[in-house]
Amino acid sequence: MLRSLFSGISGLRAHQQMMDVTGNNIANVNTTGYKSSQTVFQDTLSQMVNAAGAPQNGSGGTNPAQVGLGVRTASINANFNQGAAQTTGKSGDMMIQGDGFFVVKSGGESVYTRAGSFTFDANGSLTTPNGQIVQGWSADTKGTVNTAGAPGNIQLPIGISLAPQATSKFTLTGNLSFEAPVDSTGALPGSSKVIPIPVIDINGASSALNVTMTKTGANEWTATTPAPGSSSVAISFVNGKPMQADGVTPLTNITLDGLDVDISDITQYSGNTEARVSASDGSGAGILSSYTVSNTGQIVGVFSNGLKQSLGQLALANFNNVNGLEKIGDSMFRSTVNSGLAQVGSAGSAGLGLITSGALEMSNVDLAQEFTNLVIAQRGFQANSRIITTSDEILQELVNLKR
Repeated sequence: MLRSLFSGISGLRAHQQMMDVTGNNIANVNTTGYKSSQTVFQDTLSQMVNAAGAPQNGSGGTNPAQVGLGVRTASINANFNQGAAQTTGKSGDMMIQGDGFFVVKSGGESVYTRAGSFTFDANGSLTTPNGQIVQGWSADTKGTVNTAGAPGNIQLPIGISLAPQATSKFTLTGNLSFEAPVDSTGALPGSSKVIPIPVIDINGASSALNVTMTKTGANEWTATTPAPGSSSVAISFVNGKPMQADGVTPLTNITLDGLDVDISDITQYSGNTEARVSASDGSGAGILSSYTVSNTGQIVGVFSNGLKQSLGQLALANFNNVNGLEKIGDSMFRSTVNSGLAQVGSAGSAGLGLITSGALEMSNVDLAQEFTNLVIAQRGFQANSRIITTSDEILQELVNLKR
């Protein structure tokens, strides 16, 4: 039989595989996190007709003469270029900007994906649409995340509450009027100013502590609190700034009713008395109401008392050879002996990309290129089919010689 027949058959088979790969790419043009593939051909073994000859005895050398035996698929490579972002506004939707894969558990095995459409299930576990649990690190009761440990299941603590924190300090800012009249009793208009301070006790109950600022000297104001925990502290001013007794060292903090008071921003300049509270700690009990995801993958819980606390952090993985990963369906990849071991870390570290919340990474299929590949594969298939029909006509001529 003619060798060209088998070369044509190999060409048909190779271009059929190219069609299969191209068709799969087009089918996944809207698949979240999909990475397109490309077919690479190479020739097969060539049969030696004449071997090469070395120059000798005054004669020149001869080149080898070989007949190729067809084509085969050398490799099908995945293209891991970044896909376009599709904004969804959903907190559970995440995309990786840069290198890396989300790590999920599937039947006890760690697999990897770029598709970040996640939701929390009834147990509070962060899962993929098929139920695989996303991996990462959980925070302790103080919101600290240890990314040096082994990652585990990401689980949102449903129903978690923050215990109340008693007020221990507050900050006073603003101006105490230089022109205010001096009156230690505070009876003269403008000689005193009552500042209500919101205070939360250890049980989370809220109350107001009235701090009275009274001008007791030309450059002195006295802060007092009412009974039962009444306290009084005199504050001296030098050039409009609170100073200690030496008149040189700035006075930054005082203690009133057991609370630390930051007065470093209080001034005594000309103008109105406008002292006020700018900040205070302490909070009531809070229930987890929502969450957000930062660009480093931290899941931050938002509580009903207005406080925020880290609940966990997603883990990302990368590989020395991402083309060595094996596609296992569901937009998932499995590590192989040629991909190398997974290098797990947090987003934004060790060459890993950042996470964008409220968006998904779309397929990186280039439709213009894929339709061009369809034409190339079709013409290649047609050309190889002509090899077979032409070889058949030659064989027919040989058969007709017997007539």
